[in-house]
Amino acid sequence: MAKPLLKIQRYFRRKPVRFFSFILLYLTAGSLVFLHSGFVGDSGPGARGGRNAVVASEMGSRPSVSGARGLGIMSRVFKETRRSGRRYGPPWMKKAKQEGQETVRRGGDYTNNWNRALKGRSAKDVDNGRAKYFGCYTDDTQKRALRGVSFYDYKKMTVFRCQDNCAERGYMYAGLEFGAECYCGHKIQAPNASDSECNMECKGEKSNLCGGANRLSIYRLELSQESARRYGSAIFKGCFNRPDNVTLALPFSAVIQNMSVDKCVDMCTEREKTLAVLAGDRCHCGFPTSLFSLHEPEDEGMCLNRCHGEEFESCGNDEYFVAYQTQVQDNRCMDRHFLPIRAKQLVALASFPGAGNTWARHLIELATGFYTGSYYFDGSLYNKGFKGERDHWRSGRTICIKTHESGKKEIESFDSSVLMIRNPYKALMAEFNRKYGGHIGFASQAHWKGKEWPEFVKNYAPWWASHTLDWLNFGKIVHVVHFENVKRGLFSQLKGMVQFLGLKVSEDRLLCVEGQKDGNFKRSGLRKLEYDPYTPEMRANINELIRTVDSALRKRNMSGVPEEYMPR
Repeated sequence: MAKPLLKIQRYFRRKPVRFFSFILLYLTAGSLVFLHSGFVGDSGPGARGGRNAVVASEMGSRPSVSGARGLGIMSRVFKETRRSGRRYGPPWMKKAKQEGQETVRRGGDYTNNWNRALKGRSAKDVDNGRAKYFGCYTDDTQKRALRGVSFYDYKKMTVFRCQDNCAERGYMYAGLEFGAECYCGHKIQAPNASDSECNMECKGEKSNLCGGANRLSIYRLELSQESARRYGSAIFKGCFNRPDNVTLALPFSAVIQNMSVDKCVDMCTEREKTLAVLAGDRCHCGFPTSLFSLHEPEDEGMCLNRCHGEEFESCGNDEYFVAYQTQVQDNRCMDRHFLPIRAKQLVALASFPGAGNTWARHLIELATGFYTGSYYFDGSLYNKGFKGERDHWRSGRTICIKTHESGKKEIESFDSSVLMIRNPYKALMAEFNRKYGGHIGFASQAHWKGKEWPEFVKNYAPWWASHTLDWLNFGKIVHVVHFENVKRGLFSQLKGMVQFLGLKVSEDRLLCVEGQKDGNFKRSGLRKLEYDPYTPEMRANINELIRTVDSALRKRNMSGVPEEYMPR
């Protein structure tokens, strides 16, 4: 027995051997402690039922985002994480979990669950002063809980961004799913689920939850004064003369007892039509078409006829119809593809930064059904559905190519161009916001009031003028479009752009684009500056640049810049 002990003693006398032996023992002990704590955590209350992962596979296409979701993603794995006692989100979530899961109701309209969803919750459940958390609800790819417009962003989705986009369009509800998807609607048409099932962090805001796998975190929105021409979430479109062929123009209709705007809008929404048209006690549903385009509104006094079900509403009559746009998404212009045959001619979509190039791409893609490309690569735009962003600009697979380049060599690389010009006062501010806040973000007050803004104007204002002049001088065939004119007369301006691109115009697609012209690329008006950032010296220099561009346009027998660019 003494000999083995003597051998061990001699072994540990060797300093290097002893050192490494102690390190090995230390690491082994640490590993055992770590593994032990992991098993204990899995069995505790924060382990979410002992599951380590939830696999959410897509069972077919998702209609509301069919144009943007085809990124080749066949399935997603959403890993759940163990959380500490602190739960991000509404403060009552933790209490609700301790009280147990709520009963799940099935079928019908669940909007009236308002009082039950807020039971036991305090006035602190207000998010940003514009929305209240409504609850966690189930969602189905075939039958959406919220059936208005939708969008997604797998990089920067936040609760506020989703709420803001839905509120700007007049919706009553905003819902987030999978941490990256946003759905809007005016009615919840699905059963509620346990709050613990809405457990995925927002992609752009780790401190908040954005739904779960087929689960929506829904917020009820406080609509702003901008919604004065809306009825709930339906948008008032005006009073219109009866179309020559009502059956063809508005294919579905029904007589409704005690007619009201709400009843007609609900009926057309259920039938997934974008237009709800009231004619006395009859409700018509359909889409904008050449037979009923909404381009020739009549005096609203012609439609004054009290609804039987609501004395303060007007329901039109047999000759003059009252039209509302429902929150159903018009899918007639959502399909987009690459060109079937590679184009031999390269068409530029040129603009100064901040002049609405991304918005123009959105309109062109919806109007033509083909993707647009880019001289650059912007991953954030690719993530938002611009698939042509990843193609090389010379690939020939896209209908036109975005570029902000100027200079003879770069311009002569293109065979023709659509040149979009915007009021420099607006364009400079938009680009400054993009530079310091992203495509739909905002620069901070520190940037506006610091040295960045004056330096930016000094460098970028001359570029606004030189960019336009270069394209007029070196461009082979140039079709000039003014941002402001597109906003005022989208149908005719977009029609001219489609014809310039050499494609046949589909009026139904253009009418579809009119109903969803903003896309997801419009900055909210909630953070407008409360003061004029331009100094008198800045204005004097910019006005001189405007006169130079105006003169160059007129010399080429083109219309000059719009009147609102500067005082005359």
